[in-house]
Amino acid sequence: MAAPNCTLTLAQLLGPNVTNSGAAASFICDQFSTTTTNFSDTKFAVDTVYLLFSAYLVFSMQLGFAMLCAGSVRAKNTMNIMLTNVLDAAAGGLFYYLFGFAFAFGSPSNAFIGRHFFGLKSIPSATPTPTDYSFFLYQWAFAIAAAGITSGSIAERTQFVAYLIYSSVLTGFVYPVVSHWFWSPDGWASPSRSNGNLLFGTGVIDFAGSGVVHMVGGIAGLWGALIEGPRIGRFEKTGRSVALRGHSATLVVLGTFMLWFGWYGFNPGSFTKILVPYGVGDFYGQWSAVGRTAVTTTLAGCTAALTTLFGKRILSGHWNVTDVCNGLLGGFAAITSGCSVVEPWAAVICGFVAALVLISLNKLAEKVKFDDPLEAAQLHGGCGAWGIIFTALFATKEYVNEVYGGEIGRPHGLFMGGGGKLLAAHLIQILVITGWVSITMGPLFFGLHKLKLLRISPADEMAGMDMTRHGGFAYVYHDEDESSANGVQMRRIEPRDTSPIGN
Repeated sequence: MAAPNCTLTLAQLLGPNVTNSGAAASFICDQFSTTTTNFSDTKFAVDTVYLLFSAYLVFSMQLGFAMLCAGSVRAKNTMNIMLTNVLDAAAGGLFYYLFGFAFAFGSPSNAFIGRHFFGLKSIPSATPTPTDYSFFLYQWAFAIAAAGITSGSIAERTQFVAYLIYSSVLTGFVYPVVSHWFWSPDGWASPSRSNGNLLFGTGVIDFAGSGVVHMVGGIAGLWGALIEGPRIGRFEKTGRSVALRGHSATLVVLGTFMLWFGWYGFNPGSFTKILVPYGVGDFYGQWSAVGRTAVTTTLAGCTAALTTLFGKRILSGHWNVTDVCNGLLGGFAAITSGCSVVEPWAAVICGFVAALVLISLNKLAEKVKFDDPLEAAQLHGGCGAWGIIFTALFATKEYVNEVYGGEIGRPHGLFMGGGGKLLAAHLIQILVITGWVSITMGPLFFGLHKLKLLRISPADEMAGMDMTRHGGFAYVYHDEDESSANGVQMRRIEPRDTSPIGN
């Protein structure tokens, strides 16, 4: 039904000389109303499809994590690490559904933690912030990414029950609280806080989660690896470091490319909407910002990969594909915070420094005898922290105002003329994430350690977790139809020279 004011106004404009002007006005206004509704529905449908597609891309990163982890561990632990990646997604899905999403985005709430939408009750919701199932799915994919980061740090020596416990706590409580602080409209440090009371007048600009996702996962992994201690044989009694290399560079490269692909949902997808005009020019809106974000993500990763390639060549004398893959991912982790608010040339600087941060932290880890099979704490924690600082230095005024809404005198990057308030906010973010994850996940890992639920026995570790905990190796070289307590035997068939003598 046409709005009364539209019908009345149009009838007056048509004048008394038009036969049945009221009915004509009502008909015309009804058509306008229908067209407006159709445009609104189409916009919502396009934005929802974009968000769902981005969620699928982010979820595909779980395959990337699984392949990267599998290739980075020794063959005798392949089945174990693959299973933990599957359960990160499965356990994370259940606990994020029951508690995590509510703690993260359950508005209205206080500045610390959400308190609505437990078990997705009252979803879809139009107030106070429009929330639908697609948004839950997208945020779940982020939550399990944080859990996947941590699993890499404690690989090859952790009991299976410990994986289930830490993954459930991380996705159901620890990570959601952090995401509430920085991403929810009610969060105390959100750049889009509903009451307008922004931290230092700007809030924290962590667009896709260098801090919220990568630092949380990296610091949790740091505590797990510290409390467990290094793998047997990782460091000799003399203190010399021994490389326990993964068994498949092929899987590492496959996983890296899968993560690269998924990152285009991780970063550009964090806009959550695409049909948003910015009011500047005929062809410029959020759809353009989405493309720019994909470009900055790409450039940071490529620069970090090349910097790592030549940096490690100078240090070790080798061209190492695994190191290059880790460097690439470090660049991605760093640019994730500021990908939407920096120029492409700044992304090159981000990737270059991220590679140096990763190389330096890996050297430090060796000196202090810290063992992280996937360099996850250094890569995600260290490069994530650099990404937060980078954003506070290089965020441009134009892009900050477009993405987060123009505020009079809103601070932006220090090096871009925006003052130091954004940097202050971001330093606080680094401190509070480090503190929060440390006081939650640190005692959890320590408690599991005291209860003897964290680390497997030395005998099981030496034999390999696939055989001792999962009933057999991931790779079968030769099947023998024989009764055995271990089931299928794994035997490597050595090649034999069957050529005639003398040939």
